[in-house]
Amino acid sequence: MSAEFGSRWYVAQTHPHAEVKASLHLGRQGFTTYLPRHLKQRRHARRVEKVAAPLFPRYLFVSIAFATQRWLSIDSTFGVTRLVREGDRPAPVPDHVIEALKRREDADGFVRLDPRPRFSPGDKIRVVAGALSDCAGLYEGMTSRERVAVLIELLGRKVRVVLNNEIVDAA
Repeated sequence: MSAEFGSRWYVAQTHPHAEVKASLHLGRQGFTTYLPRHLKQRRHARRVEKVAAPLFPRYLFVSIAFATQRWLSIDSTFGVTRLVREGDRPAPVPDHVIEALKRREDADGFVRLDPRPRFSPGDKIRVVAGALSDCAGLYEGMTSRERVAVLIELLGRKVRVVLNNEIVDAA
């Protein structure tokens, strides 16, 4: 079981960038919330910095004990758009999902993400869609937004191009 005896975890959708506000207001109403966060790289003014960001933007987990808590009030809580439902009842989240997320947290409470690039630097790749479709190149690395950096031969020289991860494949 989750945080309280007889309670289960559910998902609440929040307004954009209001996850912390929603968590605070739900806590004031007596609900236990869990907002998994991770450190992501942000590039601003030629600086790269790591900032805390929700692991699931616009969503957080809420523990509800149906026997003792009035869960319908969640939909009218500041920062909350709605509870994710199956029909007219909230859709439960299996406890093992929450436990797995909490096991991945570091000492500061941030979920550690394992970057798993599909390619190693220097691997030959082929662009499968878009303006550069059918161009071959060498995989250089991943950028911060799930995009890949590729060296492609254009006009007699190698040019670094950043593409969506989904449009490249092994050559």
